[in-house]
Amino acid sequence: MDRRNFVKQNLKISALAGIGGLSVYPKTIMGDINILQEEKEPHQFNLNYAPHLGMFQNLAGKDVIDQLNFMADQGFTAFEDNGMKDRPIEVQEKMAATMQKRNIEMGVFVAHKIYWTSPNLTNGDKALREEFLKEIKESVEVAKRVNAKWMTVVPGYINVRQHMQYQTANVIESLKFAADILEPHDITMVLEPLNFRDHPGLFLSESPQAYQICKAVASPSCKILFDVYHQQIQEGNLLPNIEACWDEIGYFQVGDNPGRNEPTTGEINYNNVFKYIHQKGYKGIIGMEHGNSGEGEQGELAVIEAYKVSDDF
Repeated sequence: MDRRNFVKQNLKISALAGIGGLSVYPKTIMGDINILQEEKEPHQFNLNYAPHLGMFQNLAGKDVIDQLNFMADQGFTAFEDNGMKDRPIEVQEKMAATMQKRNIEMGVFVAHKIYWTSPNLTNGDKALREEFLKEIKESVEVAKRVNAKWMTVVPGYINVRQHMQYQTANVIESLKFAADILEPHDITMVLEPLNFRDHPGLFLSESPQAYQICKAVASPSCKILFDVYHQQIQEGNLLPNIEACWDEIGYFQVGDNPGRNEPTTGEINYNNVFKYIHQKGYKGIIGMEHGNSGEGEQGELAVIEAYKVSDDF
């Protein structure tokens, strides 16, 4: 049996077993247990890759706790959830307890309402700034509840009636206020530049722009979320831009292009990207903010295998 089929068979059996012991395996597959002993331990990844809910729901089931346990069983040491802020408090607490028990580090969640089609932070409107700061304060409570160190901030839509430099000054001013809220709690907002193709008209789109803003805010609570998928589309030149921004990068997210699916399905050499980040000494989280190229259980198994291959250095 080749390694790919071996791993897939092992993962399928693990999925059928859920989080229980060997006694829960169906008798029809008990004969395969012995040949799978060497793969019974979670995989040891070099970096802290963070899946999201739904990525493995066919293998793990739809229950959020079962999904977290499945991620840990496969060797993933982090997790991110854009929608964590909107989950009931009791669900947040239950997820936090599971992550603590399974040694999973919480990654980003979206900290505030994102203005996709109209300006908010860019135009200097004080009422909209106060709305943003109120949501940042609310997100601090969520972060403490789920042991999160990072939250995603998107400065919103461009103001076509105002010079770009004035807009930049407005955004920096708002982010300084937000940093004052976050610093006492050792929480970092990470600014995410988004590409022009998927999100036309947004203010923040390039890594040098995010770098300039973070330097101006000058706070450990304001860093860059470098999403490799977005920046491949927006600007390319990935490794030199990561190098140039390195001291202001607080978090990574990934997805291959085209398609925004798992590594190995597009044009980005993620083996080189991950190796470079690892050699730089990065100890943070790499969010798996992408879809699955395949459907069902086989598609989910392919995602796990893609990260094993891309992390093999």
